[in-house]
Amino acid sequence: MYVVGVDSGTQGTKVLIVDFNGKVLGRGQYPHRMIEGLKPGESEQDPQTWMKALEKALSQALKAANTDPLKIVALGVSGQQHGCVPLDDKGLPVRPAKLWNDTSTMEETEWIIEKLGGKKSFIQKIGINLAVGYTASKILWLKMKEPEHYKKLSTVLLPHNYINFCLTGKKHMEYGDASGTGLMDIRTRQWHEEAIAAVDPQLQEKLPPLSHPSEPVGYMTKDLSQRFGLEKVLVSSGGGDNMMGAVGTGNIAPGICTLSLGTSGTIYSYCSEPFIDPEGEIGAFCDSTGGWLGLVCTMNVTNTTEYFKSLFNASNEDLERMASEAPHGADGLIFLPFIDGERIPVLPSSSGVFFGLNRNNFNAPAMARSIIEGTVFNLGYGFSRMKSLGLKPEEIRATGGGAKSRLWLQVVADVFKTPVVTLEEEEGAAYGAAIQSIWNYLLAKGEKVKIDEIAGKMVKKGPLKVDPEPKNFPLYDELQERFNSLWQTLEEEFKTHRKIKHKK
Repeated sequence: MYVVGVDSGTQGTKVLIVDFNGKVLGRGQYPHRMIEGLKPGESEQDPQTWMKALEKALSQALKAANTDPLKIVALGVSGQQHGCVPLDDKGLPVRPAKLWNDTSTMEETEWIIEKLGGKKSFIQKIGINLAVGYTASKILWLKMKEPEHYKKLSTVLLPHNYINFCLTGKKHMEYGDASGTGLMDIRTRQWHEEAIAAVDPQLQEKLPPLSHPSEPVGYMTKDLSQRFGLEKVLVSSGGGDNMMGAVGTGNIAPGICTLSLGTSGTIYSYCSEPFIDPEGEIGAFCDSTGGWLGLVCTMNVTNTTEYFKSLFNASNEDLERMASEAPHGADGLIFLPFIDGERIPVLPSSSGVFFGLNRNNFNAPAMARSIIEGTVFNLGYGFSRMKSLGLKPEEIRATGGGAKSRLWLQVVADVFKTPVVTLEEEEGAAYGAAIQSIWNYLLAKGEKVKIDEIAGKMVKKGPLKVDPEPKNFPLYDELQERFNSLWQTLEEEFKTHRKIKHKK
């Protein structure tokens, strides 16, 4: 028997065909188109784009797998978090979906927070801070900015919920993705009436029922099944991309952390109880197994090295060679990697900074190393905060482009003082969706099985493992402290710089 794992992200859709032993038999992918010509801060997609991409990628994967499609019994979907898909009473989108990285709703975000008594009060009531990208402010934006569309609103879904709706005809929302709306109490895992009323007293009836991630949505419609030569395919609850990434990396037990080193960076860890940051810096989500997921997200990782590589027309191998030529700590050169502003620490108006240039480090190798170290120090700030709130890391499982670099992983291991490993399957979100679908399928068949048992069998570590080197701890501790002090000192300067930039 086989299952399908789908990852519908911002850039495209990836599909895996996986057997019950964890072997990937076929792969497919198809890009997504963004809506062009939008105002600064807006980011939108037509939801139909996701279904077109899913069908194309699924066809590729089925062809590559070259197996009997009638043996496919389940399908799971991972989707980009926080998006808002507004549907009318016929189940059709009333407008394009606003995505997770749409920051045009800052005014609405502040309005909702104030309606609940301010930031501290909001966190106390919901368990999570309301970031500008979360779904709640997008709904209020629709109400305030496009009332003609809001009048047609019958149901609000998130991206992966919409895909599940298209696959099964059923509307639902599981705890994990719902926890990123800003409308759900992440501790009780129930919709929060006061938060909902702050947006619209009638919004409650437009939100789908919440379900545990062990509960499947239903079966794929007969029309879709026949289109792909399938028969009876159970569609699992699915989840947000970080929640599915946790499952796909085996991060479903305390002590294991997942680190994604892509354009942006995330590090998150399974928690058996709600992981709440009273300052709201750490994301406090529910996961897609029935637990919780403390999460740090930064906006600047491999984007910074891509800019550096373009200056020197360098490859990834050139970058690693150059950085290896510089000593640990880059002779005191510190890089603040806030090229695109920053989410954690909360510095939306910040910019990149090289600090400490001298005649010994004013060279390409030192700059290359300081860029890599700076991105890790940036994640290190949030990671330290997670540890102060109770996280006890035992192992970090790394994915993304940066995870292919031994030097990058060594810096992570030394700064975080934690062993770092890679994984055989790099598509953690799609693989996690496949694992969850097997769990849902077996439970539906009456088998009493835990998802950690399935993931423990299927998720396998890769060949690259890096242990921390204690001799580097004192240096990196000092540099991390200087990094934190530097951005805190420059925080007001960043705001002034942004004002001057806007005046020009």
